[in-house]
Amino acid sequence: MPVVLTLFVMLGSIPAGCKRWAKPSPPAKPAGKTARTRPTATTGPATGTLPAAAKLSMLSPAATDAIDDEHLKKAQKLINGGIASLLAGRDADGGWSLGPGNAQKPAATALALKTIVQHPGFDSKSPAIDKGFKVLLGYRQSNGGFYDPKQGYRTYTTCTAVMALAAAKDPKFNSAIRGAEKYLRGIQIKVGDELPDGRKVKAGDAEVGAVGYSKDRDGNLSVLSFWMDAMHDADVAADDPAMKNALQFLRMLQNDSEENPRAIEGPDDGSFYYSLNTSKAGPGPGGKGLRGYGSMTYAGFKSLLYAGVGKNDSRVKAAFGWIRRYWRLDSNPNMPLKQSQEGLYYYYHVFAKALRAYGEAEITDTKGKKHNWRHELIDALAERVAPDGSWVNEASRWQETSKVLVTCYAVLALQEALEK
Repeated sequence: MPVVLTLFVMLGSIPAGCKRWAKPSPPAKPAGKTARTRPTATTGPATGTLPAAAKLSMLSPAATDAIDDEHLKKAQKLINGGIASLLAGRDADGGWSLGPGNAQKPAATALALKTIVQHPGFDSKSPAIDKGFKVLLGYRQSNGGFYDPKQGYRTYTTCTAVMALAAAKDPKFNSAIRGAEKYLRGIQIKVGDELPDGRKVKAGDAEVGAVGYSKDRDGNLSVLSFWMDAMHDADVAADDPAMKNALQFLRMLQNDSEENPRAIEGPDDGSFYYSLNTSKAGPGPGGKGLRGYGSMTYAGFKSLLYAGVGKNDSRVKAAFGWIRRYWRLDSNPNMPLKQSQEGLYYYYHVFAKALRAYGEAEITDTKGKKHNWRHELIDALAERVAPDGSWVNEASRWQETSKVLVTCYAVLALQEALEK
């Protein structure tokens, strides 16, 4: 399991020339149908002047018919409770942190902003959101990146900033998004770059296309997954050269001997692991190779799909075969038993993003059992929610004991589940 910021383990079409953040628009609706929601006391468009209580009387609509009314109602309640918890947990300046001393403030602020601004009761003009974006923009650097130079993790925090800015759908953020995109392109390892160990990257090297926490850090799948999220949210085309280069690095992180010559001695089961020489779940069966596990396999699976790899491609089929074999939502799949709860909420987050991108409402596991992934995800999160609407993981690795971090993961996963 990866250490992103020491915390993380861890798509519809857009007409040419239109940007996802350029103009506020309602959620996508299936042809001939309207998005389902429950009647509320507050209707109509969100405005920056509505009080928070009125905003949270609005309910997130479902743009898919794959959720029944019982689960829709449950998801809406969970989303509103999670957002209320986040709003109550703001720092004095209007941003968010993962702990004392403004711990990982730019990333925490960005994740919370993305979570809240995607709710129908809020937009970029809502006072809490406007104030939060001012905090986030205070971390914008002259090179286009978003980060605190003293805290590091420059790639990751820039990725989360792009995700939040794009979710706001406000033209005033266009320049910031484009500057951050340029920064993220420059972070990706290319032929001719110098690696941390002093080697020059050559064509065909395993590191080509990788992304690390900063330019002088080795690449890993956790950061690359967020990098792919940011590029995807910034409307970078799937066939963009940077996305295609990312596929080269993904190839070297999959236990698939048809694509990755390094996988021959490993499990060869289609799973993904953290980096070229490390799996946070340890070695594979018999101590050979690197063990793949849930959060990284779903991250790799999602990243393949974001880069335009089709369902019939051997890489996607291999990863999907692993997903069917290790289907579960009570733990992070294929982590050693004592570590099975580590990174659970990041797993929920990437699980939802990956399966939404895959586009199937029901998954049949290798035993022939059918799973409505949306229903099972909603039920799993409903079982774990705290009385105040937040979530916390008792397994402390990757800082999942942070209420802000884990609540963002949970609500973001639920929001993905409501989309088509």
